[in-house]
Amino acid sequence: MPEVDSKSMDIVADNISKLKELFPEAFTEGKVDFEALKEVLGEYVDGREERYSFTWNGKNKARMLAQTPSTGTLRPSKEESVDWDTTQNLFIEGDNLEVLKLLQKSYHKKVKMIYIDPPYNTGKDFVYKDNFKDNIKNYKEITGQVDGEGRSLSSNPETSGRYHTDWLNMMYPRLKLARNLLQDDGVIFISIDDSEVPNLRKICDEIFGEENFVSNIIWHKKYAASNDAKGIPAMHDHILVYQKSDRFERKLLPRTEKQDALYKYDSDDGRGRWRPDNLTVKTVSESYLYEIVNPNTGKSYSPSQGRCWLTNERKMLEWIDEGRVFFGQKGDGAPQLKRYLSEVQDGVVPTSYWSYEEVGHTDSSRKELKKLFETSAPFDNPKPTALLKRIIQLSVNNDEMVLDFFAGSGTTADAVFQFNCETGTNIRFIAIQLPEITEDKTDAFKAGYRFISDITKDRIRRAAAKIKEENPDYQGDLGFQVFKLDSTNIKPWELNFDLTEQDLEDQISNIKHGREDVDVLYEVLLKYGLDLTLPIAEHIVAGHKVFDIGMGALMICLSDDITLDVVEGIAKLKDELNPEIMRVVFKDAGFADDVVKTNAVQILKQAGIEDVRSL
Repeated sequence: MPEVDSKSMDIVADNISKLKELFPEAFTEGKVDFEALKEVLGEYVDGREERYSFTWNGKNKARMLAQTPSTGTLRPSKEESVDWDTTQNLFIEGDNLEVLKLLQKSYHKKVKMIYIDPPYNTGKDFVYKDNFKDNIKNYKEITGQVDGEGRSLSSNPETSGRYHTDWLNMMYPRLKLARNLLQDDGVIFISIDDSEVPNLRKICDEIFGEENFVSNIIWHKKYAASNDAKGIPAMHDHILVYQKSDRFERKLLPRTEKQDALYKYDSDDGRGRWRPDNLTVKTVSESYLYEIVNPNTGKSYSPSQGRCWLTNERKMLEWIDEGRVFFGQKGDGAPQLKRYLSEVQDGVVPTSYWSYEEVGHTDSSRKELKKLFETSAPFDNPKPTALLKRIIQLSVNNDEMVLDFFAGSGTTADAVFQFNCETGTNIRFIAIQLPEITEDKTDAFKAGYRFISDITKDRIRRAAAKIKEENPDYQGDLGFQVFKLDSTNIKPWELNFDLTEQDLEDQISNIKHGREDVDVLYEVLLKYGLDLTLPIAEHIVAGHKVFDIGMGALMICLSDDITLDVVEGIAKLKDELNPEIMRVVFKDAGFADDVVKTNAVQILKQAGIEDVRSL
């Protein structure tokens, strides 16, 4: 009976498999023949020693970090969740590098939009120094879950010799992994200031492709400069936007009352309100250069130098006959186009400049957070929900998914709740936040929050409660499931001739002490690449609990002393539920004896269940 793979998706193996499909002739005895691959690629191989590239100390290690599978898991925390059984939203507490690895199978190409507000590297922001050998252990030491070597989250001072390097080494593997989660028509928005925007642009060009750069949005985040500011104070932040591919379709912004108010004339011609507009364009086409005669005065008009009319002379005469050309209130002026409101596109094209009047500013976001927490804001520099709602508005459709793996104060989740309530959509979110320890002098610490992730969770709960209070009839999803990063639930077998009798008994069960069935259950879901929010039913078969995921698509029994009655009962469930494919997982040490274990596979095969694995 084969075992369930205990590691996350092997990205290198997956890429090799794809490469083999494309270029089978470049493989010899299962290995890549680079000389053969070069021949296949021909002129697309760049073998020059001097070529354009962006590199730094540690880049190769950062690339390898993204490709190294995680041995961790995500453990459910139902007591911290809201509407566990019905929600499709996720909050995951943990190091986002490891969490992104763990999500690779279950959420590969499932995310429509990613928004992140990473550390800006101002000299005061932390930079997470990853551990190539064991990042789960490193994570626990840094967050104080186990005793370690005194490593801690620390600032990255500008005097550091690795100032930019450390920041790039943190961002590069996370962006590499994040790209895999985007749908082919997906998009990522990244907030950043002037400190690292040039470097961020370069690594995004490499990861997403220069051709997939969409925009560098300028958000006017302040309405007034500080009186004590030195030099030229920054009044803006950048939001870099990259699409996964050219399949991304940017949506329009809703028209405002102010914009519609410009259409204030009505000629009672059945076309509705209109406004005067320019009848010329800044180009020159010979067929569009002619004179227009005002039918009321006989006066002729030509386009100004360097411009021409919008259409040819025949079409222009039709427009005049139809009353689509306006010659002034008295009919004796130059020609203008009647631009009808009913004929303009149903929305406004967004620009790369977003003012604080449109999407809020830093002061409004602090006030928003302060009002929600009914005390001082427990988080520095939160983003306004209006900013995130604008991003969602431009990029996400109903029933699609949003990811934020630097969740911070929880603005993205709050914005998703608000947007769904306002528009009737059902957009899902995944929010990931490191349990970074709060400093004892901060408002957050004084308010009782020991970790940043505690603030995030409380923000999401409060945001949901506020919407329920203000919209008592709203039936949308205002819940979220909480998961926490931890080491795998499965114990490795350790060969040690000095083991005591008690040690040997402990080794019989390969599930770690203190771990429950539900912990193991969700680890299996991750390994099989299933959505963590799938509904899970329970069956009692011959006195043993059997978990049913996806109406029989996956059956998991983690009991001890499993008999053939249990196995035969699962086979009967196959007939009752009639799934297209059923997969079954048992605990390796859970069978009553080896005979049951051997016969279990045969019984299930006879029932049409081919995929039977053990933990």
